[in-house]
Parts: sequence; C-alpha cells; structure tokens
Amino acid sequence: MARKAKVDNFLLKRLAREEKSRPVATRNKRKYFLIVCEGKKTEPQYFEAIKNDLPPNVLSVYNFEIDGTGKNTTSLIDHVIKRRDLSSFPYDEVWAVFDRDSFNADQFNDAIRKAEANNIKTAWSNEAFELWYVLHFIFNDSAISRTQYKPILDREISRVTGQNFSYKKNDPGMYNLLKKFGDHHLAIRYATKLHKSWNDKKFDTHNPCTTVYMLVKKLCALSTEMHCKV
Repeated sequence: MARKAKVDNFLLKRLAREEKSRPVATRNKRKYFLIVCEGKKTEPQYFEAIKNDLPPNVLSVYNFEIDGTGKNTTSLIDHVIKRRDLSSFPYDEVWAVFDRDSFNADQFNDAIRKAEANNIKTAWSNEAFELWYVLHFIFNDSAISRTQYKPILDREISRVTGQNFSYKKNDPGMYNLLKKFGDHHLAIRYATKLHKSWNDKKFDTHNPCTTVYMLVKKLCALSTEMHCKV
C-alpha cells in the first residue's frame, strides 16, 4: 500500500507539472490613448505621423485618437474632460497638448493645474510647440519667443541637410524631416534637462520649457514593447 501511495504521488506531481506548463490562451488588453491638441494642424499632424509610423502589430494593441480642437488652454481642458467622460470606454491615458503662446499667465497655469486635478497628462510648451523641433538640433536654455524658433530651425536644418530650408507653420512633413535629420533621443535629453531646471509651479515663467518629451517617450516605449523603433 505504501508503494502505491508513492506511485500515486509521483503521477499527481507529473500531471501538475504538465498542467502548469500547458499554454493558456490569453487576450491582449487593448489600450486606448486620447491625445487632444490645442492646435488644429501642427501638433495633430506630428502625432498622427508618429501613429502612422508604428507598425501594424502596435496599432492592433494600442489605439491612438488624436483630436485638434483649436481651443485656448482653459477651454481645451474642459473639452478633454468632457470627451473622456462621455466616451463609451475608458481611456488608459488622456493627454492634452498645448502651448503658452500668447495666452495670459493665469490661463496657462490654470489649465495645467486643472488637468492634473482631473488625471489628465499635459504635454505643454513655453512658448510654442516648435521648441520641441529646435531641441532635435541644439540645446537652448535662454528665454526666447515663438517668433525666434523659425530662424533657428531654418539655420539648423539648412546646416544638416546642406540645402536652404525655410520652416513653414503646419508643415505635415516635419516629423519625417526630424526623423531623418534631427536627433530624437537628443531632443528628449535636452527637453528633460530644461524641464528639471524649473522647480516651481509658475509654469508661465518656465521659458524655455516643453513637456512634449514625456508623451513622445510614452509612445516610444509602446513601440519598444513591440520590438520596433519610432
């Protein structure tokens, strides 16, 4: 009887091992990202280009919805909250993309604080989104206005391409141009350095600064998970 018990125990353990090693059918959890931009063209075109640059297997797992609203910073956050709350399914991450631009300090600061209070991530730029483009080529920690981005981009892109370049607002080809001639990882490093150089909540005074790098890093992390490069 004792020998039979040992045999039974042996069979039970072997069956348990086989059951444990048997593949179990699992379903990937689809993740939904909502990216709402203040601008109607420049920012949405940039993020749509990133989205379209991801291979099919990424798009089958991650869903990106980009909306360009053309609203100011305060009403943008209200729009994002409403869009999220009225959605038929919960978004895993919600991002608002906007600039300091010509909006007053209170509007800009209130928008960031309201977003944080409502679990909305912000990719903001002071003064404008083009600062993110500039950081693909050079580091600048001196305050500059949005009118100064164009001559910098003209100079740097002409330098690296060897051809005369004139930046045009809302150029749909900027993502591919930056991808080919700029340094994406350098931009992230420079933007991170700028962001960390400010340690107060007076966001309107953080010039130059952009948190676009945080959203871009998130998108890059998704592509890395799927074994591809953005």
